[in-house]
Amino acid sequence: MVKYQGGQVVSKTLAQDTSHSLTLFAFEKGEEISSHSSSGDALVIALDGVGQVTIDDQVFTLKAGESILMPANRPHAVFAPERFKMFLVVSF
Repeated sequence: MVKYQGGQVVSKTLAQDTSHSLTLFAFEKGEEISSHSSSGDALVIALDGVGQVTIDDQVFTLKAGESILMPANRPHAVFAPERFKMFLVVSF
């Protein structure tokens, strides 16, 4: 598991190859990953806290145990209104 660290987003890549990427993230309150797009479909699974995922300017709030799919080639971002941990699975 990744640990929270003040004022930053911490990530740990568990596995990555040309087809998939598996990464754990811990966001301190107020931190974010700004809008970007990816060539792969990305599944976000909320593990702890609350996070906001924005896809095409639509905001979705996730709590522990919930998930959302971020489709490939569409702008998306993640913001932590409070501490937030997530597991990200990307399939290219």
